[in-house]
Amino acid sequence: MKIAIIGANGQLGSDLVKELSAVHQIVEWNHADIEITDIDSVNSAVKAVSPDLIINTAAYHVVPQAEKDPNAAFAVNGTGTLNLARVSQDLSIRLLHYSTDYVFDGQKQAPYVEEDSPNPLNVYAATKLSGEQFALNYSDRSWVVRVSGIYGKVPCRAKGGNFVTTMLKLAKEKPEVRVVNDEVLTPTPTADIAKATAALIQTDAYGLYHMSSEGQVSWYEFARAIWDTMGLTTPLYPASVKDFPVTVKRPFYSVMENKALKKLGISEMNDWKSGLINFLKNQVR
Repeated sequence: MKIAIIGANGQLGSDLVKELSAVHQIVEWNHADIEITDIDSVNSAVKAVSPDLIINTAAYHVVPQAEKDPNAAFAVNGTGTLNLARVSQDLSIRLLHYSTDYVFDGQKQAPYVEEDSPNPLNVYAATKLSGEQFALNYSDRSWVVRVSGIYGKVPCRAKGGNFVTTMLKLAKEKPEVRVVNDEVLTPTPTADIAKATAALIQTDAYGLYHMSSEGQVSWYEFARAIWDTMGLTTPLYPASVKDFPVTVKRPFYSVMENKALKKLGISEMNDWKSGLINFLKNQVR
């Protein structure tokens, strides 16, 4: 299968390239190769390559910046996905698009399944939800995959790292570190997402999927696991979201259940702690 991966040099894209290239022919697209906000750019790039599948990891995901520039966020997360869906449909190409746990408002306080109604609390989440709907409604052969708290070996270009690398950096540089204990989610390694994606694209079970590690943890508890695994000695303390300047509304609980994946018999996802330990052992040490 010829697969074009948009954002191939990014945090998730690089692990997808690594995982899928062993079996499939991979076309690596980065920002210089395709501008998804421009329908003409999408058309010409896709027609030049004629892939069987397009995987879109591109996103405007700096959450505070999206509040300041909602048009830019919607251009990438909404219109960009619409362009990909339209071109994919016109050319009979399959499409897989990644979304986020942030489409939920956290009020359920139990793991969200695919049938639960989203209710985005911020601009970023609202634009990502629009992208989901564009992908599913404009492309007959599309998957939308929601992920949560992702981290991988390649730094996130827009954010300059991920939570794990940021914690390791702070532990070296700060006299103490405080991390919020009242936001609960399931941080997920990009390598695990890539493996589950590889299994999903072997099916024709199109639709909406959750793809996160198993279990749930607060950001503080996740940081504590990093400290314990790496033997860090810098003092680490729990904090509340209320202790920090609040610029964006976020869900306090965004744990997802991989119900649809399990129904397909795909159980590639580790529990969050095993995923973290594997990442620290293989990517950091």
